[in-house]
Amino acid sequence: MLAFASVALAPRAVMGFYYHPRLAAVVHLVTLGWISSSILGAVYVVGPMALRMVLPARPIDYFAWACTSVGIAGLVSHLWIAEFSGVAWSALTVAAGFTLVAARVLTGLRPAALPRPVKLHVAFAFVNVLGTAAMGVLLGFDKVHDVLPGLVVTNAFAHAHLAAIGWAGMMVVGVGYRLLPMVLPAAAPAGRSLYLSFVLLELGAAGLFVGLLMRSPLVPAFASVADAGFLAFLAHAVWMARRPRRAPPGLPRPDYGVYHVVAALGYLGAACLLGLWLSVTPTSDVALRVSLAYGVFGLVGFLAQIIVGMEARILPVFAWYWAFANSGFEDPVPPPHQIPRRPLQRLAFPLWLVGVPMLAGGLFADVVPLVAAGAWLLLAAAMLHTANVAIVVRHAYRRPAGTTGTAAETPWMHGHRNIRIAIGPSVERVSGIRQLEGCETQPPK
Repeated sequence: MLAFASVALAPRAVMGFYYHPRLAAVVHLVTLGWISSSILGAVYVVGPMALRMVLPARPIDYFAWACTSVGIAGLVSHLWIAEFSGVAWSALTVAAGFTLVAARVLTGLRPAALPRPVKLHVAFAFVNVLGTAAMGVLLGFDKVHDVLPGLVVTNAFAHAHLAAIGWAGMMVVGVGYRLLPMVLPAAAPAGRSLYLSFVLLELGAAGLFVGLLMRSPLVPAFASVADAGFLAFLAHAVWMARRPRRAPPGLPRPDYGVYHVVAALGYLGAACLLGLWLSVTPTSDVALRVSLAYGVFGLVGFLAQIIVGMEARILPVFAWYWAFANSGFEDPVPPPHQIPRRPLQRLAFPLWLVGVPMLAGGLFADVVPLVAAGAWLLLAAAMLHTANVAIVVRHAYRRPAGTTGTAAETPWMHGHRNIRIAIGPSVERVSGIRQLEGCETQPPK
């Protein structure tokens, strides 16, 4: 919301040539404050639910959250005022938070009963984000002490593409193989074909990173490889869409989570085409303006919006888990799809649908009112989504009075013969889920 509000209130501050401190501040609000923070937080929900990881929150995780939050606030504020010594130390604080979470996830991922290709996507995403964080720290110190060789702009491009493709893109693809079947709902892909997106994305991200640093003529080739990795993921998404599974009883239509996912995948395709075009096009005024639209499509249209779509299904299931556990596994709990507020979702989706192309078009055409209007629409959409998330998360902590510990079926569970719930004092004891909101998985061993 802060990113969209800053653009809406001061659109001229982020327009023109893209490499200036205030635009960098807004970009990091989106990439770190929204996308990366959402991924880090979702790991503690998606890990046990979809990745079969044991990942209970511990004191070190709260410390990691504090490092990340304080570091992001310091990095963005120092970028906004162009105080680059503060940027470097803030980036180091963010890197510390990322490192702590990466250590927890990589440790928990090894014994997880998860298809190996999915493990590789998630593991290398965290390896890549550590490289991204290290490069960010070096870029911060380079502004003060001139420690990096090469051009400042190409070094920043290398950092940005390792983050977008190697970290966020790789994570979305890997987790998407587990979550999209739940969101659609659909059959889950399996087999060796899942390795293809991992190999292509990792090769493309690493190649772009090194190629941009060295200003290599192979940059277009590695851009094509990265695009091929995303294309492999899109092919699997089409495969899933063509193999639907029975939706949960009473699932409301239309499903706005699915709408957001479809729109996000469309923006992924557009960003891939623009990125490939930019990699083979000499620097020009048109190319500079296209690069702004490329950033909006990739960061806001794809990554930010696919997070919104997946949260629309994952957070209600999380809230249902906790609400049922807090009732002693006895009190009837509304099904997950009844927890979100449909009017808020109904209002937010068209704002996204219009706001993203309006913001991208305004930046491309250098039209201030269009940029401001797109930012206002996206700010409104983000506020509606935040309100809905707050309602859903609040539902997780409901504690009905007078309930004690033996299991009972909730109305939503009728007709779901494959659901088994282990009785216990916390949601960590919920296990053996074979079909939940349309996502078919094997029970943990």
